[in-house]
Amino acid sequence: MSALDAIKGNWRVLMLVLFLTFAVVALFVPGGIVADDSLAEESIESGPTNLEFGLSLDGGTRIRVPVTGMTAENVAPDAVSDNGEVDQQRLDSIESTLYQELGVDQADATVDVQDDGTVTAEVFVENVTEAEFAAALQKANADASEDDIRDGVTEQTRDQMISTIQTKINEAGLSGGTVYEASTLNDEHYIVVEVPNMDSNELRTLLSERGVVQVVAYYPGEDGNQTKKPVLTNEDIASVDAPELRGEDTPGEPYYVVPVQVRDSSASEFQQQMNDLGFTSEGVGKCDLPEENGNFQFGEGSGSYCLLTEVDNETVAAHSMGDTSSGGGSGLATNMRRGNWANDPSFFMGAQNQQDAQSLSVNLRAGSLRAPLDFENSQIYSIEPSHAEQFKQYSLLIGLLSVITVSGVVYARYTDTRVALPMIVTAMAEVVILLGFAALIRMPLDLSHVAGFIAVVGTGVDDLVIIADEVMDEGDVNSARVFQSRFRKAFWVIGGAAATTVVALSPLAVLSLGDLRGFAIITILGVFIGVIITRPAYGDILRRLLTNQ
Repeated sequence: MSALDAIKGNWRVLMLVLFLTFAVVALFVPGGIVADDSLAEESIESGPTNLEFGLSLDGGTRIRVPVTGMTAENVAPDAVSDNGEVDQQRLDSIESTLYQELGVDQADATVDVQDDGTVTAEVFVENVTEAEFAAALQKANADASEDDIRDGVTEQTRDQMISTIQTKINEAGLSGGTVYEASTLNDEHYIVVEVPNMDSNELRTLLSERGVVQVVAYYPGEDGNQTKKPVLTNEDIASVDAPELRGEDTPGEPYYVVPVQVRDSSASEFQQQMNDLGFTSEGVGKCDLPEENGNFQFGEGSGSYCLLTEVDNETVAAHSMGDTSSGGGSGLATNMRRGNWANDPSFFMGAQNQQDAQSLSVNLRAGSLRAPLDFENSQIYSIEPSHAEQFKQYSLLIGLLSVITVSGVVYARYTDTRVALPMIVTAMAEVVILLGFAALIRMPLDLSHVAGFIAVVGTGVDDLVIIADEVMDEGDVNSARVFQSRFRKAFWVIGGAAATTVVALSPLAVLSLGDLRGFAIITILGVFIGVIITRPAYGDILRRLLTNQ
């Protein structure tokens, strides 16, 4: 037999070997076969495999929380023409009226065009009633009454929040964290956040911070009193680098800064504002705002020129601009005064300590949450790492027991190692491929997934028994043609069973039913891997052993 004929006759076995090789690489080679392993770097270095573990097997917290807000839908049909052209001026006018009538910040109300072309208005604060919201919309000549207001936010807002929270978790270095949406039959929507190795208080603190960052100019006004004026926001920042420690070799305490790059479209205006307000002339080095227990005393410090860093309207740092000639910093004031800073618009945002700097960096990278989360109606599930370690050990023990039990039953049934041993090896190969796939996509494994793996072993061996029985029960196999005929008959049976399993478990895999979803996903993946890869390969192995062809 030529090499080409050997490949043609055993391509199913070769495909099994190929998938096994990829699975082993994905499982055990640091970084696996995915080039970007930045999100899984910690787990790769700390464990012998590239597997990620979820809450049940690694400890951590899951929080299920609704979004604070009210929505009025289809409030301004006149703002979108029949050809899809949007009257942005009309939308901005409604938004401005909402700010004024409801007395809310710009971040707490929005008017947007949805994917279906309708215009929705949303308010993200708790102290506004439906009647007040409707009255504000009517003041803006919008078509809305109190009956048109509903609790909750739009799908567009929820999607943006999920994306922002996922970025926050990734930027905070919390490998394995996931964020998704869950809905009830009453059309109530929740955001579910799962983070391994983090207790409930830490996670709640991370999510409570909405992350609205702005740089505020604090300077003497025309009337002599100190004045505040926002000069930069999250949207004006183009890129953010990791926090840096400064001042280690100079007198005074070291401090942390976050290097940022301002968007070109905002740089010139920011530079002009700093020059006009006096920050680059009489205000150079003049920030003497008193601080007490981490809180800045704004009633004092008259004559100060400070750039304040505010997160969610709370001042976390206050700094003055330095001049090159005075040796105070990087010479930001000098470059702005000369007008060449806007050509390379980068500077440092200050922070009082490393934690504030890290939090500021995460908020700038992830952006701000579009709406706050309603923690009063949240559900929190948390498990200690020590308990999770026990579950991990028990899961490994149960897996080994299931393999030993299945192997014993298979051997007792056939008492023929030619049939039983390939059957056991093929079933185990199915689990290895599945584990490799989980490592490849960074799937955080949980107890529900362990149950799915055990179900895969059971259904896999069951299908292999059907193949062996169908091939051998009708007498000796004396030719490859006879084998193929009986094998095809068996394959129709297991194919039909696999289709039934997939159809039955699909609703669990699609709907938000908690841990049942993980069980369904692993079982369905195992069924597909078995039908496409392992069971045809077992057929080739059995043919070779029974017919020597």
